Amino acid sequence: MTRRELIDYCLTYPDAYEDYPFDQVPTGSTIWTALRHTSNRRTFAFVYERDGLRVNLKCEPLRADFLRQAYRGVEPAYHMNKEHWNTVVLDADVPEEELFAMIEHSYRLTLGKGRA
Repeated sequence: MTRRELIDYCLTYPDAYEDYPFDQVPTGSTIWTALRHTSNRRTFAFVYERDGLRVNLKCEPLRADFLRQAYRGVEPAYHMNKEHWNTVVLDADVPEEELFAMIEHSYRLTLGKGRA
């Protein structure tokens, strides 16, 4: 999966939009893309490249720990709260359907009160 394909998948969720909070121009491999909810501006995914394509996703702590043990491609999140966020390495051992489930989980966790 390419960076653009991952971003486009995240944009299929209702109320989602693409943002570049750390850079003025969205080009190059060092750019961080934030996928957010329009209604509350909360981020549910950060897409970036660091030794390959990666995505940071919010996760309930017990599930986060389970996923880290189940897949070598799931790590405590880079530059995020390590209890509540995971980094997923896209070229590792995480099946695409599991990645999609993690994105949906993050999306739902960040919806806001009364919206899940």
